[in-house]
Amino acid sequence: MAGDFRALVVMKDDQGYRCEDKRITEADLMDGDVTVRVSHSTVNYKDGLAITGKSPVVRKFPLVPGIDFAGTVEASSDARYKPGDAVVLTGWGVGEVHSGGFAEKARVKGDWLVPLAAGLTPAQAMAIGTAGFTAVQAVMALERHGMTPDRGPAIVTGASGGVGSVAIILLARMGWHVIASTGRPEEAEYLRSLGAAEVIDRAGLSGPARPLNKERWAAGVDSVGSHTLANLLSMTKENGAIAACGLAQGMDLPTSVAPFILRGVALLGVNSVPLPRPARLEVWKRAAADLDLGKLMSTTRTIGFDRIVPTANAILEGKVRGRTVVDIAG
Repeated sequence: MAGDFRALVVMKDDQGYRCEDKRITEADLMDGDVTVRVSHSTVNYKDGLAITGKSPVVRKFPLVPGIDFAGTVEASSDARYKPGDAVVLTGWGVGEVHSGGFAEKARVKGDWLVPLAAGLTPAQAMAIGTAGFTAVQAVMALERHGMTPDRGPAIVTGASGGVGSVAIILLARMGWHVIASTGRPEEAEYLRSLGAAEVIDRAGLSGPARPLNKERWAAGVDSVGSHTLANLLSMTKENGAIAACGLAQGMDLPTSVAPFILRGVALLGVNSVPLPRPARLEVWKRAAADLDLGKLMSTTRTIGFDRIVPTANAILEGKVRGRTVVDIAG
């Protein structure tokens, strides 16, 4: 049909929860003031949950998943954007309550978009994506708290995942001694190639935590939560800080007040979804300037549209490392 385009669509009805590869039209897109021709997207853990239905990520049906995308403006009633502008979107509930990036076109609010940062290609922006954006935001939170490499090592959990991989690259480039925690010992060489100085088994952090334990690191980026985060806090040095941005192990935090009141440890929450535009622009500027893009791209694989669903399943099974870029036209 003339004017139609390809999209993954999540549906929930009498036939159950499913994700289908369909042809849709602009009439099927949700309300917004900017229409974007999507060139690239990426597969995140949250996208895996949305596609499989293993967690109630999607809250409106039917819906195009994909929490990130980069592309070119086709039409706009927002004065900040004109046809031909290169733009990027992460967050704002796109791919959850508003149709997102796993389609050849997307229509969104102009407030949710930012211009493609100078020095980045659309593919590089999606190699960063929500995962990398969150990692950069977490590192900036540590900096605002006064954390510097001379304070001691930095721990990164979920190290071989998207957030972890980017956090290691950035922290190592900034001069930190990075300790990478992973449940996949076969990825040790990969993690060292990113800049990790040490690789430890996550098993030592995943069980119940003592209120306080031997001090091992000054700072950290955690995407796991639950017992792992509790252990990180119990082992953080005096006046150190942990930036928490994920809950792969669970939403609970079985700890005590001991790290906070006896060692002055800070727990810094990081949420990239509703970040205001000025702060969002600053994170993208920092990512473009300070990330080792060569190293990032060397650990990023690119897939075509047909591989989105298999990759979503693989990422939930812990079989995907680093970042995955989707070439929407591929």
